[in-house]
Amino acid sequence: MLVFSDLSLRRGKKVLLADANFTIPQGQKVGITGANGVGKSSLFSLILGELEADHGNFNMPQDWVIGHVAQHTPGGDIPALDYVLQGDREYVELKEKISHATEQNDGMVLAELHSHMEVIDGYTAESRAATLMHGLGFKSAEIRQTLEEFSGGWRMRLNLAQALMCRSDLLLLDEPTNHLDLDAVIWLQNWLSRYDGTLLLISHDREFLDSFITLIANIEHQHITLYSGHYSSFEKARAEQLAQQQAAHIKQQKEIEHIEHFVRRFGAKASKAKQAQSRVKALERMQLIAAAHVDSPFNFSFREPEKLPERLFDSREVSLGYNNTAVLNNVGMHLHAGDRIGLIGPNGAGKSTLIKFLAGELQSLSGESWQAQYLKIGYFAQHQLEQLNAEQSALQHLRQLDRKSRESALRGYLGGFGFTGDRVDEPVAPFSGGEKARLVLALLIFQKPNLLLLDEPTNHLDLEMRHALSMALQEFVGAMVIVSHDRHLLKSVTDQLVLVDNGEVDAFDGDLDDYAKRLQGSLDRFPDIQQATDTFAENTLTKKEIRRAEAEKRKKLQPLKKRVDRLERKIDELNEQRDSLDARLADPDLYNEDNTETMTALMQDKAYLVKDIAELEEQWMQAVDDYENIKDANL
Repeated sequence: MLVFSDLSLRRGKKVLLADANFTIPQGQKVGITGANGVGKSSLFSLILGELEADHGNFNMPQDWVIGHVAQHTPGGDIPALDYVLQGDREYVELKEKISHATEQNDGMVLAELHSHMEVIDGYTAESRAATLMHGLGFKSAEIRQTLEEFSGGWRMRLNLAQALMCRSDLLLLDEPTNHLDLDAVIWLQNWLSRYDGTLLLISHDREFLDSFITLIANIEHQHITLYSGHYSSFEKARAEQLAQQQAAHIKQQKEIEHIEHFVRRFGAKASKAKQAQSRVKALERMQLIAAAHVDSPFNFSFREPEKLPERLFDSREVSLGYNNTAVLNNVGMHLHAGDRIGLIGPNGAGKSTLIKFLAGELQSLSGESWQAQYLKIGYFAQHQLEQLNAEQSALQHLRQLDRKSRESALRGYLGGFGFTGDRVDEPVAPFSGGEKARLVLALLIFQKPNLLLLDEPTNHLDLEMRHALSMALQEFVGAMVIVSHDRHLLKSVTDQLVLVDNGEVDAFDGDLDDYAKRLQGSLDRFPDIQQATDTFAENTLTKKEIRRAEAEKRKKLQPLKKRVDRLERKIDELNEQRDSLDARLADPDLYNEDNTETMTALMQDKAYLVKDIAELEEQWMQAVDDYENIKDANL
């Protein structure tokens, strides 16, 4: 177990923890939460021995092996697979000893070393390392590439794989999902749920914390408070505490009323689409958690667009790619005011490529596209954080967009994004990644866009800011297209999912839970690290087979889905005709003797319509049944 006794910790003049007392039992999966700057990462530094306590003690078993993600970006010509294998220090040491004993031709020592290697399952180490890399998004051809051949983000993934490779008793993970896409997040979630050591996880991903965490350690007001259960349980407990404070309680009611409004307004539109129904559930859940965020420092909303055309963007048979090589083919995107689309799909499939095309930063290779005359795009991507002027302040950046408004109004606006006091006037150069992301979002929102294109907008944002962003996006009246690994954001603000995969862009028939189930078949390719014995090539073959089967399934489903849709449209048409007849038959004048023939004809027409509707409904039920049977069939 981990024992913290009368612990005081500071960084510079700032007190992070004061006389903290808490114990973390062995085998717990602990989520470390709290606002940015409260000391979460410093706590990890203390555990790793990189930082000393100002007062008190920290104790853990001396023989525990700690696994953690290196914060530096690795480089050099070492193969990626070998770099990941270094995470298993005992395996690396045994390999070196075996190599030395082989050179010395020492048979007795070799026999002992090989026996030890078998005990630690060392002969499957390469397979286990390849499995980890595959789960985190690396392709089979990439596992033996050198570190210098990968971008910084992919090298950070290798750091994570190396940490997971460590046969640790204690695993420390600080925002491990920041450099991952949704597929890799779901894979990591499943891996961590099976981890049998003690886990301390710093994360601002609510869904991730809810999936396997057993204990929440929340840092607030220089103290750590433990809450049993996952993050949602903590939010409810914190909400109850805050509700006891009268001032907070009043604001709490306003927040709940705000979300209830959206539940009522949106719920009526979600009768059929599964993703839309999922969004209603997410909104209903937000009613419960709103109270936990009443003391949030963030308070902002999207400004009403100056123009809002109904039809914003169209593309037909568009091919997208680079250097005349297509990544996506036959792309048809039709964006209207009010569309709320989440892009999903594996890493490298082309989600960011599609976003860049919609933003006008990438020209199509072929096909046609159209945009509305008054289209105004708000585009957020991680590279924009680095395009901020390092020497200018947040206020100066905002002033460039508005030369007329009073400074007090601009300061008030920035305050809603957590920039207050002297921070408004300080250069952005030393800003954290989270602060830069907040500023870019503030500048984007200020410009009143009618089409939002958001590529991983929650990276670097803490839980409070993520909640505030979700709340603001619910009110946005324009169209939005979002790429994000934050499932809570996608569930709460989108009602359509579009799958980008295998060079195609298609509507996904389901919600994020269905997508996770779809991925589960793929996750079976990544067995538990202690049991992985299959070769990487075999795993890759399985992936190809699954994709081929999925393609065949889509091919079978397409005509069935068209038939279901066609029957639904026809039934709707006939129901409209029946309603029209009912209205005419409700006219009292129709029942005069002079109108007998007309009345009889109308009643006959209605009888035929009722019969036709009944027959069509029977066909529709059969078509739905056929569709669902194939959809639910195992690959």
